[in-house]
Amino acid sequence: MTFTITSLAERPDRWPAVCDMADSRPVFVTEDLVGAACFPRIAAELPAYVLYAENEDGEVVATAHSVPFALHAPGRGDLPARGWDQVLTWAFADLRAGVRPDTVSAIAVTVAPHAQGRGLSALMLTAMRENARAHGFGEVVAPVRPSAKHLQPRTPVEEYVRRVRPDGLPEDPWMRVHARAGATVERVAPASMTVSASLEQWRRWTGLPFDTDGPVEVPGALVPVHCDVEGGHAVYVEPNVWMRHPL
Repeated sequence: MTFTITSLAERPDRWPAVCDMADSRPVFVTEDLVGAACFPRIAAELPAYVLYAENEDGEVVATAHSVPFALHAPGRGDLPARGWDQVLTWAFADLRAGVRPDTVSAIAVTVAPHAQGRGLSALMLTAMRENARAHGFGEVVAPVRPSAKHLQPRTPVEEYVRRVRPDGLPEDPWMRVHARAGATVERVAPASMTVSASLEQWRRWTGLPFDTDGPVEVPGALVPVHCDVEGGHAVYVEPNVWMRHPL
């Protein structure tokens, strides 16, 4: 099967289909307040950085979102410990202030559940790189969410991201896709995304009781969620790993 990749800048009428594409991310991941506020703005304000893939039937089966930002603006320079959340806020602050961007950050590559296993994630990552190059950028950075880390939620992320196979590529599948595309690991972003919510919300999202203080292992979470029964809330702080793609 062949796929056609287009940007929303070219086809703004396809936004409903892009928005409605099914995805397999855990529900709680979409409840990060920074992401909830900023992610929809990418399509509205930066449509040239929203790519989508259609199959031969015209169905949207994968998307790739990225944002341009000024990494080397005064007071920045280093890839931030707050990863995904920070780069989103930087990107839209720069856009509002008219600051010229110098780098593109990946934000999300999503493949519809029924289309997974066909190499679409690598295809969309390549398209994102090519799109950044076409817009005159020399580098893409990515706050990568290691795709198999949720199977080992209590393994320290610094240890996990150092694991490599005999061929020298990362053990984690999604990190490996980035490495094959030419990326290298820069650093861990220990607080890339934060989801803080009431215990009732966490119970609704996960089906778990959340009735014991301390770390709770949640399916799909990269690290345990911290539960405070007396306080009536739980907090998930997700680590990602920054990877750099020279173009």
